[in-house]
Amino acid sequence: MRELKHLDRKNDRILVTGAAGFIGFHLCKALLEQGFPVTGLDCINDYYAISLKQARMDLLSKYQNFVFIKEDMADAQKMEQLFRENVFHTVVNLAAQPGVRYSLINPAAYINSNLLGYYNILEQCRQTEVSHLVYASSSSVYGLNEKMPYEVSDNVDHPISLYAATKKSNELLAHSYSHLFKLPTTGLRFFTVYGPWGRPDMSPIIFAKAIYLGKPLQLFNYGDMRRDFTFIDDIIQGVLGVIDTIPKPNPKWDGNNPDPSSSPEGPFRVYNIGAGNPVHLRHFLQLMEEGLGKKAIVIEKPIQPGDVLATYAGVDALRNDTGYKPETSVEVGVGIFIDWFKEYFIDGNRPIP
Repeated sequence: MRELKHLDRKNDRILVTGAAGFIGFHLCKALLEQGFPVTGLDCINDYYAISLKQARMDLLSKYQNFVFIKEDMADAQKMEQLFRENVFHTVVNLAAQPGVRYSLINPAAYINSNLLGYYNILEQCRQTEVSHLVYASSSSVYGLNEKMPYEVSDNVDHPISLYAATKKSNELLAHSYSHLFKLPTTGLRFFTVYGPWGRPDMSPIIFAKAIYLGKPLQLFNYGDMRRDFTFIDDIIQGVLGVIDTIPKPNPKWDGNNPDPSSSPEGPFRVYNIGAGNPVHLRHFLQLMEEGLGKKAIVIEKPIQPGDVLATYAGVDALRNDTGYKPETSVEVGVGIFIDWFKEYFIDGNRPIP
């Protein structure tokens, strides 16, 4: 695992919001294993099985340098108190209401968490002069774009879900704070992340559950979709690289041809973080079948509102600035995920969410 070279392991406390979530859990674990003091923040809502979130927290609680705070970052007073009572060198904001489809059902959850909650974190980072705010954006901001691969220099003015719109809003707010207050901010447009301890609302656990139980699973757009599946270990390597690389203004920025991923005066960056290798959904499903030793029962459906046909991350900027290099093939990654799925759910005799 990549080691942080520019932070003090004894004194530089790191706040990770969304610590009970999939990526947040793995990031906290990686930081703790390097000896950093970590504060994890999470409201532990019931968007998906609380038992899985609690199991992640049980593992993190075994580390001496870990402090967990159960609060909602949409509560401005609680966030002001948190930052007043602690000194955070770096903040990694991974807390958000996820899910494209759920944003069609419960849009208010996205406004409260992804806008109000995010603003509270942003403002407290400014007030307490945090050295670096790293925050989760999403590949969904590319919306109606069709040019592949997606590049951070592309225009992203046409999101097709409320979730995507809130993530673009996060980037715009971050730029304003970087420009006005010189707060260093880095946004990460995550592509499809998978691996052990993943979210039950995403395709790996949905597929594995259906295959194992012999129940039908739905493939939208009749299965003709591609996703830039990225293994969690590669994602964490990338996040660690970004934490260790505080952004600076871009002296080559041109107002006649503006680069939306950097700024002429503010310490601001936005990166794609993905494998850079789109995989056909049917191939991913085939690997799941092979790992579980069963065939899937497939029901083909039309594409759903908010879905895109393909995602493909252009990661040159992240590679050039941080040395990011995803190394886990989807064949290896799915195998590791299936091993965890069997151990945690099947051998552990736990209900599959």
